[in-house]
Amino acid sequence: MIGLIDCNNFYVSCERVFQPRLEGLPVGVLSNNDGCVIARSNEIKALGIEMGTPAFELKNQIRRQGLVLLSSNYELYGDMSARVQAVLEEFAPEVEPYSIDEMFVRFEGFDVATLMDHCRTLRRQVRQYTGIPISIGVAPTRTLAKLANRAAKKLARYEGVCIVNTDADTQALLQGVALGDIWGVGQRLVERLRDMGIRSAWDLRNTDPRQIRRRFSVVLERTVLELRGIPCIDMNDADEPKQRIMTSRSFGRLTGDLSEIREAIRQHAQRGAEKLRQQNSLASAVLVFLKTNRHRQDLAQYSPSDIVELAQPTSDSRLILQATSQALDTIYRPRYAFMKAGVMLLDLVDANRQQLSLLASPQTAEEGKRRDTLMQTLDRLNAQMGRGTVRFGVPRKGAAWHLRCANRTPRWTTQWGELLKAQGR
Repeated sequence: MIGLIDCNNFYVSCERVFQPRLEGLPVGVLSNNDGCVIARSNEIKALGIEMGTPAFELKNQIRRQGLVLLSSNYELYGDMSARVQAVLEEFAPEVEPYSIDEMFVRFEGFDVATLMDHCRTLRRQVRQYTGIPISIGVAPTRTLAKLANRAAKKLARYEGVCIVNTDADTQALLQGVALGDIWGVGQRLVERLRDMGIRSAWDLRNTDPRQIRRRFSVVLERTVLELRGIPCIDMNDADEPKQRIMTSRSFGRLTGDLSEIREAIRQHAQRGAEKLRQQNSLASAVLVFLKTNRHRQDLAQYSPSDIVELAQPTSDSRLILQATSQALDTIYRPRYAFMKAGVMLLDLVDANRQQLSLLASPQTAEEGKRRDTLMQTLDRLNAQMGRGTVRFGVPRKGAAWHLRCANRTPRWTTQWGELLKAQGR
C-alpha cells in the first residue's frame, strides 16, 4: 500500500503554527514580490477569492472583510516541510517527497487491518510535533492514493484518512471523481475522452487500456492501469542528480544599475554552486541571462543571455563567480531597465566520474583538493550557522534586486535573530 500525505493549506498552516491569532481568519500568502495569492486558508476560499488573484485587487476586502495577506516565507516553509518528513520517516520505511507539501510513503509490511489506526496515529503525531494538519490517502497505486487523499481532505466523513483497498472502495471513490481531477489528465484530454463517452474516473478505469494506448499514449494507459490498482509509476529516485541547475528571481523593482545586477547574479551563482555540491556534481559551463519587462511596452526591450565554458568541470564557487561575471560583462547594456536575472549551470557531470586531463600535474591535483576542502568548509559553516553566514561579497540593503516582502513574518525556525522570544510577567 502507498500513502500520499498532503499538508493542508500548507503555507497558511506554517504561518498559523507561530501565530495562533490567525486561526479562523481569512489568510492568504502572496507570490514573490507580493504579486498575487498563491496559498489560501479555507476562510479565504469561502469568500470566493481564487488562486492567482492580484494583491492590489484585494485592498478593499482587506479593510471590509479583514483579509490577512502575508508575504511568502519560503525559508520557513522549507524547514517545516523537512520537519514533517522527519516525523513521517519514523512511521514508514520509505518517504518520497513529491512537492513541498506532498509526500508519498510506502506501507510495506503493514497489516491492512491495522493501517487505519496507524494512519490516524501518524496524523496526530505530525500535528503534535509540527503543528501542521495533514490528510492521508492510502491505496495500492499512486494515482489512487492521490484521489484517496483528495477525498480525505474534502469529505468530512473520512476524518482526514481515506484508505482504498477493495474493489468496492475503488468504485465508491472513482464514481464521484471527475476526469479533470485525475492526476495527469488535463483539460484537452478531458474533452477528447468525453467524445468517447468517458465522463468519470470510473468510466476511464473500465476502458480497455490497449485502446487508450492506441488513441492517446502509453502514459494515459498507465493511468488506466493505476486506476485498476496495478502499480505502473515507480518511486522517483530522490537522490538522482539534476541535469542542470537554474537559480533566478524577479527583482523587487526595475533596475539598470550594473552593480545591483552584478550583486543579484553573484547571489544566484553562489546558490547554484551550493546546490551543485549538494548533489556531488560539477558544472562544465555557465549561462547568465537578463530580462526586461515585456509587459512594459513603454520601455525598451532587451533579454540577452550568454554561455561561458569553464576550463574544466568544477563546483568551486569562485570559478563559477568569475564565469558569471564575464558573461554579465558581455551581455549588459546601459539604458535598459531589467526585471529579472538568473544563472544556469550546464553540462553537469558526476564529481566521482570526472575525466581528468592527461596533462594535469600533481600540483593541479593538490590545488583541486584544496578547493574542495575550502568549499566543504564553507558549506559546513553555512549549514551550522545559517545560509549566507559565509559568502562572497556582501549585498547592499535596499538594492532593487531584493524581493518585495512587506508582510513577511519572521523565519522562526532558521534564523537566530528571529526566534520566538518568551517574556515573563
